[in-house]
Order: sequence, then C-alpha cells, then structure tokens
Amino acid sequence: MATHTVHTVCSHDCPDSCGVLVTVDEAGKATRVQGDPSHPVTRGFLCGKVAKYLDRVYAPERLLYPMRRRKGTRKGPGQELGAFERISWDEALDEIAARLRATSDEFGPESILPYSYAGSIGLLTYGSMDRRFFHRLGASQLDRTICSTTGGEAYVSVYGQKLGTDTEHFRHSRLILAWGANIHGNNIHLWPFVEEARRNGAKLVVIDPYRTRTAALADWHISIRPGTDAALALGMMHVLMRDGLCDEAYIAENTHGFAQLAEHVKPYTPERVEEMTGVAAGDVERLARMYGETQPAAIRMNYGVQRSENGGASSRAILMLPALTGAWKYLGGGAQLSTSGGFPWNKQRLERPDLMEQSPLGRPSRVINMVLLGQALEMTENPVKALFVYNSNPAAVAPDQGAVLRGLAREDLFTVVHEQFLTDTVDYADIVLPATTFLEQKDIQGAYGHYYVQLSKQAMEPVGEARPNVWLFAELARRMGFTEGCFRDSVDEMIRQALHEDGKQPEPLKGITLELLEEHPTQRLRGTEDDAENGHPWLPFAEGPFATPSGKIEFYSETMAAQGLDALPTFHPPKESRRGGQGSRYPLEFLGRKADHYMNSTFANLPGHQAMEADYNGMLEMHPKDAEERGIEDGMTVTVWNDRGSLPLVAKLSRKVECGVVAARLHWNKLSTSGHNVNLLTGQHLADMGGGPAFYSVLVEVRPAGS
Repeated sequence: MATHTVHTVCSHDCPDSCGVLVTVDEAGKATRVQGDPSHPVTRGFLCGKVAKYLDRVYAPERLLYPMRRRKGTRKGPGQELGAFERISWDEALDEIAARLRATSDEFGPESILPYSYAGSIGLLTYGSMDRRFFHRLGASQLDRTICSTTGGEAYVSVYGQKLGTDTEHFRHSRLILAWGANIHGNNIHLWPFVEEARRNGAKLVVIDPYRTRTAALADWHISIRPGTDAALALGMMHVLMRDGLCDEAYIAENTHGFAQLAEHVKPYTPERVEEMTGVAAGDVERLARMYGETQPAAIRMNYGVQRSENGGASSRAILMLPALTGAWKYLGGGAQLSTSGGFPWNKQRLERPDLMEQSPLGRPSRVINMVLLGQALEMTENPVKALFVYNSNPAAVAPDQGAVLRGLAREDLFTVVHEQFLTDTVDYADIVLPATTFLEQKDIQGAYGHYYVQLSKQAMEPVGEARPNVWLFAELARRMGFTEGCFRDSVDEMIRQALHEDGKQPEPLKGITLELLEEHPTQRLRGTEDDAENGHPWLPFAEGPFATPSGKIEFYSETMAAQGLDALPTFHPPKESRRGGQGSRYPLEFLGRKADHYMNSTFANLPGHQAMEADYNGMLEMHPKDAEERGIEDGMTVTVWNDRGSLPLVAKLSRKVECGVVAARLHWNKLSTSGHNVNLLTGQHLADMGGGPAFYSVLVEVRPAGS
C-alpha cells in the first residue's frame, strides 16, 4: 500500500473533537498526525497533547496482549508487569465469562458493576456494545456523573436542551466572559476566535479562583472564592435589574418567572456579594455594567463551575444572564457550556436498555453513582463482587481515593481492566486486556464544543493484540450464550443505527448517512448552518418556543420546586468551605486542578507530556502570606491533610491563588512519592444537582513536613 492519509477524529474528552489527518506509510505505520485544515474549528492545528499522539500510540509501555494476575501476588502498586502473566485472548475471554457467570449465579447479576466514562467520546467506544452486554447480563447500571451531569441538568432546567453559542460566532463578540473556563489550556480551538474578537476590540474577562493560562492573557482576571459563583451571578443580576440593563421585550416574550427572580436577587447587593465571594463590591458593579452595556456578549462557562456543592445553582444563575440581557438575539452573543444536545443520536438503538427485560432479573437493575465508587465497593448488603473497568482510571480520578483503593484491593473482588497502559487501576486488576487508540478503530463522533458530525476512520491496524470495545463485548456476549442478533451487529451497522438510517431521521441528521460520511467525513448538523455573512446566522435561543415545561426560558422552575429543590438559583455556602462551618479546623480551600498538558489522567505517563508539566508535578501552590503564617518556604516539603488523608507535596509560593486557597494538579498515583494523588483529599459528597461530584468543595490544612 502506498503512503496515504486517513481522516480520524480525536476521541479524548475535549469540546473541540478535532478532525485529525493521519499519514500512514507503505508498511501500515502511522508517521504523522495533523489537524484537518478543512475542518472549520480544527483549522489545521492540534493541541500540544495530541500533536505528539504517535508517542502514545507507539509508546514502549503500551499494553500489547491480555494478562492474568499471577497467583500469590497482591493487588496494588509496586509490582508492575511482574504481577501478571501473558495469556491468549481466548483464555482471557473464557475466564472472564466463566467468572461473571459464576458471580451472577452466586450473588446475583447486580453484584457485577461496569465502570467507564469518557476515555473515548467516540459514540460506539463510549457506549454501544458494552451497554448491550451489561444490560443483557443484568449488571448494575452505572450513573455516569463524574464530569458534566450537574451543569448539564442545570442547563436543561433553564433552556430545555444543551445548545449554545456557536464556537465560530465568538469572533463577533464584543465581550467574552470565560467563567471557570481555561480556554487556552483545554479548549484551545476556541482561542483563535477569541483572539479575532479581541483584535476587533472585544474584551476578555476571566472569572476563576486560579490564575490560569487564560487568566494571565485576559484583559481582566476576577479571582473568586471556590464554589461561590452563584453569588456573583446573582449579584450581577441585582445590578442589571437595578440599573435598567435588562432587555424587557426579550424577557416578556421568552422567559418565565422574571418577577420571582427580580424579588429573589434584591438581597444580593454588591456589598453582600463581596462578603460571599471575595470579589470587591466595586468590581461586582463594574462587571455587571460591562456585561449589561455590551452587545454582543458571550459567556464561555466550563465544567469547573459545577464541581462544587453549590454547582447546580451556580450553573443555573450564570446561564440565566444572557436571557436577562437578550444576548441570544445577537451574532456572537449568548453562552456556551455544551453543544451536545444538538446531536439526536439513536442511543436507544445503540445501547438497548430493553435488554434488561431479558436479563436474569427480568427488570431494570439498580443504579450506582460512579462518584460513590468508594462506598459501592464497601457495601456489605448486595455487595459488588465483580468490576469491569474500561475508558476510565478510577484509582486515579475517583474522589475519596482512600476508600476507592481499599475497595479495589479486596481479594474477593474480581476486576477486569481494558486499557492501553499500566495505569493505577491496572495495578488492582485480575485480568488486563489491551485496548486500541482512536487511530486503530472506526467510530462516529459529535462534539460538545461545535456542531459537526464526523466519521473517524481506522488509520492503522492495532498494535500488538489490542482490540476495541465493540469487538470485546461482542465476543464476551457470544461466550455468555447471548443469542440476540444485536450482539452480531458490525461497526458500520451500529453507525447506521446511531444515525437513524433504519428509520425516520430527525431533522438535525437529515441526509447524513454512512455513505456520505465515507466520502465527506465532516458534516454540519442540519438546521444549524451558518449564513452570518448574508444576515442569517443560526442563533439557538434567539426566540422560542423552548423545550422546557413552560415553553419559555425558565428563571423559576416548577419542576425543581416539585422535587424539593430551589425553584430559583440560590447561593448556599458549601458545607465543606470556610463559610460552611468547618473553616476553623481546616482553614484552606483546596483545588485539585486538572493539569494543562494531560487529559484528566490520560497522557500523565508519557515523558514528553510530563516535561511540559515538570514545574507543577508534586507541587502545592500557596499564597506567600499563607506560607509565612505556617513557617513554610518555597521548595519546602509540606504535608497537606484533612480527615480523608494526607499528602506530601513541595510548596510552590505563588500568587496564582489568593490567600486561603491552595492548589495541586492531578496525575497518576504511582508518579507520586506517596502513591497517592490529589483525590486522596477529595470527598464523595455530591453537588446539588445531577449527582455530580464536589471536587472543588474541599478543605485542608498545610504544615511543614515532620512538624
């Protein structure tokens, strides 16, 4: 085969969903990856993580064949590959099927728990044959909440669906609020549109408790106390209404509950908001007026906002701001959290939840929140006896790590891990299966940062004996004796099913077929086409009706009131915060941040990526004043602790955090001298909506090591 180029799609958990062109040589080896220059958002370049992607594909540490834990070896770190012996795929699949069957027979099928998330956001790899398999088996269902459910439910409660300002429209904005959004660090393909807007006179304001790369480049960085975003947004509303900066016509035509909201925000004066958030009253006034007096104004809110106990209320309040000013009417106005609601995939057909009726239970199985994995693995009634991990690394990313690792270390827990590398979770596996990268499999993908459907073609044969999820779970289904025809569906057949090709296609997918994507792999969702140059831009919430119970944008939610939740967004200090009553014992708010050059825990093991994070690996950033009060100097080893555990880190005195806040970055446990990462300190307490995690509602204390 001659050297050729294949269109693929980066499937890592990022809003950009980049089109990636892979050059493959005569021997079938990938030799180059580059951004697709014809993709309107990718625009020919890749982020620093994926630009080096061949380092990942061909890394010497790639898992290349199935393995079984050797008898007599304990679960946990420190043994690496010596704890495992190589076996064939047939041996691995036969043993897994036998163990799952025996576990189901003895303890019931709900004693089996799948654990996966967005290690790949390719539609089939994220959730298709795997869901069919576990539904038919009768395994416990996993509530996949660890990233976005709080903000997502907040968005839907206000607007009815997750749509947002088109990324390509940010170039027309006159004011951009990056609210908890490190655009330059983890949404880099939005950045050129932001810069284009700034060249045309727009201002960029960043609201974040940490001085991110984006904040350092902004016109104004507003440093806010973690978890208090709702108070700031409500304070902005107070000023907008007081000073007559709301769009009364838009509100009257398109919203529900304005009168209740207007009364509700009266107590949120700038002075009171300063007490709650640490943002000076004058800055609250200035920000609100800047926002109310500038059109078009766009808000790019990211998911950090919702990872606190008050995250749902914060998300709702922020997302209501463009409805108050009518920003949705303007090209370049509105807000963006996720565009994923624009993609009406046929997930019922892909995932087949109806198969639970054919399981040994004959009914839907119980649901376990993935944030509460530590609790789930410690349950004594109807305990989890088998765990199947894929597309995730829970030993590193799940909160309350001490509880999670105790559960994973159980000798009576049968654990299977489908992975590309020897992650922290693999250290606890009984069977390890090698997984493919996005270059080595075919898939279809949408996005949560733009409106393009893309076909990701297989660029190369898998390295070693790596196999994709679809193949793995189809093979397991055959060994379990599942006879339903859906377990024999090919990848192409499932892509057709996702596109509703076997029925009536919904309008956004009208005419988008596998054949079309094979010829032209990038297709804009129908009905979202942009004709801004001729005065016909696509503006998602410029006018109703909306997909809410009232048909309007909902400031006041009767649905939430009926559930016993706040009908209007309300600031409640997180219990685990300085204002929440625990501040005397643990006076510092802890931010366990995502590293700029990793993707959650992905890429953390690669030397090239580690080099880019070298200044922060193992470091605790703290304000010089907090350090001085504790007798801590720059470069000193310190202990960071709370009731859940303690971490040794190296103090890095920094003004990227305010007094009272400290920060460290997520990486693999085994890269730390203590064998733990920041999630040793995070808890299993949940946000106020969606069952999401409260990663940023964490209190700690710090002292010099050994003191």
